[in-house]
Amino acid sequence: MTIPEPPLSRQASAYALGSQYGRAYLETLSDRSVLAEKSDLDALNLALPDQGVSAETILELMNRVGSPGTMASAAGRYFGYVIGGSLPAASGARTLLSAWDQTANSDTGPSVIKLEEIAIRWAIDLLDLPTESTGAFTTGATMANMTLLMTARDRQLDRLGHPRGKGLIGAPALRVIASAEIHATVLKSLRMIGLGSDAIEFVPVDDQGRMRADQMPDLDPSCLVLAQAGNVCTGSFDPFDALADQCQAAGAWLHVDGAFGLWARASSQLAPALAGLERADSWVVDAHKTLNAPYDSGLALCRHPDELRASMAIGAGYLPKTDPTPSDLAPEFSRAARGAETWAALLSLGRQGLDDMVTRFHHQAASLVPRLEALGFNVPHQVHFNQVFVTRPGEDALCAKVVKHVQQSGEAWFGAATWQGQNGFRISLSNWATQDQDLDRLNGALETALGDLA
Repeated sequence: MTIPEPPLSRQASAYALGSQYGRAYLETLSDRSVLAEKSDLDALNLALPDQGVSAETILELMNRVGSPGTMASAAGRYFGYVIGGSLPAASGARTLLSAWDQTANSDTGPSVIKLEEIAIRWAIDLLDLPTESTGAFTTGATMANMTLLMTARDRQLDRLGHPRGKGLIGAPALRVIASAEIHATVLKSLRMIGLGSDAIEFVPVDDQGRMRADQMPDLDPSCLVLAQAGNVCTGSFDPFDALADQCQAAGAWLHVDGAFGLWARASSQLAPALAGLERADSWVVDAHKTLNAPYDSGLALCRHPDELRASMAIGAGYLPKTDPTPSDLAPEFSRAARGAETWAALLSLGRQGLDDMVTRFHHQAASLVPRLEALGFNVPHQVHFNQVFVTRPGEDALCAKVVKHVQQSGEAWFGAATWQGQNGFRISLSNWATQDQDLDRLNGALETALGDLA
């Protein structure tokens, strides 16, 4: 008589096999093409069988077809969309978390909730934000922006005599004032909370993409002012001190979208450029970009904990009375314990390690400029952080061809971009694994493209 394998033993075996495939994937990632292989993806499109397939067969298929079908974004030669890699400790933490399978809610995962609380406290300290601030983990900047803008909306309406419980029906009009180059995810967040994006009062920016504080409209208590730390093309930072002066005088809410750029505050070299950031009311930052935690991990940080909780909290008779549970500070009720990966990332780096990594991204970005200029390209901005917007004056078509050539070569990857009427491409330096040889290969890929396209 055959004794069936216990269910959890089968799970452990599948877990080990998945880890084995994952290790092999990472060990070969630096040597493979950055571009995803799409030709075999139809092999995944199976008819759903009547009888289930073994975990071993499923994982073998995923590894054989799915692994080559991924973009090598974790490799050091990927420079697109400000996508970071995953630090070893953070990647290992995700593996362990998948075995734990905890939800960060109420008393269903005490250890992971504690890890998240510590990670948030560390982030607030590292970013030198007010000690009374609190925060919550979300899937990314879009949901973090939505969380904080909803809180801002509710607080400002309440001050105008329209309490939270009434919703938006019959509410006084709010004014949204934003940088002319505010990120698209902020605009999406505004639509999701019912404020729309058609009536925004956009403030002009300078030739670096920074909000012009001297061009701000008159503010009042109905205003939400949206600034950013890290222009998506140039990496520049808005003038937070000047904006905070105007917001505080008028009773307006100042919100900062810093999905990748807020971490510049953790660099002793770059922090002065973000002076006054601590005077805002709320901040967004992603852990899965500059910090190099795994996707998906955003942080919504707020200097007004009671306001955040008043907008986000829920209650039910079957829920334990914890104070507060993560679901009281963010939209999601059931979600993975993603904050534990940020805890692991920060602990693995330490204060100095984070400073060094963030500063290195800046130095790598700056080091590209003379190499790009030697190839005939132009960088029409200062290198403020880790973004490099590149043009070829009068040769937009050539720029587009260079992007396609480099992508298809598999040597490196970056994407086309448009900024202030100029067409070109954007190179983002945000991966802990990027080394000097990766930048050499990027430069070589650009040289080859220009030679082949001549």
